Amino acid sequence: MKLTTKKVSLLGLGIALFVVLTMCLQVPIFENYYICLGYIIMAVYCCSVGVLSGTLVGTLGVILYCLLTSGLRGMPGWVIGNIVIGIVSGLTFRYTRLMDNKYLRYFLCGVAVISSTFLGIFVLKSIVEMYLYSQPFLLRAANNIYAFIADVVVLLFAIPFCDMLDLKIRKYIE
Repeated sequence: MKLTTKKVSLLGLGIALFVVLTMCLQVPIFENYYICLGYIIMAVYCCSVGVLSGTLVGTLGVILYCLLTSGLRGMPGWVIGNIVIGIVSGLTFRYTRLMDNKYLRYFLCGVAVISSTFLGIFVLKSIVEMYLYSQPFLLRAANNIYAFIADVVVLLFAIPFCDMLDLKIRKYIE
């Protein structure tokens, strides 16, 4: 696979934006959990740049964020969750892009966001943390319900935002 300088630069910019939004704009919502605004960047990349780029922005962005803030704590589960969210949401964004009915497209993208976040964050992240921390699944799932809800809200908010930026970003890339 041949990567151009523009694509690598765009990927680096996306990762940096993911980390900056996640670190600098922390909006507390539940106990010790903050809304991860980096998911907006991940969603825009999944929609406009491509499934692989969006998934890499979310995955490498969370790895860099975790290394800068808390080391390896929480990273493996979050990485796996972002991979699932990036692939499922990115493919849905891609295949619904040309739909005439904007509301049907938003509905399908919303279903993809909710289901992929449920699978990635609520289920898989909880399973990974269950093994890492030797805690019961229900305890990890109860903890990750906050992350699931917060991430879904941000990603659902990002869907119309993706539509607004899609043509401009794709025009720049080509």
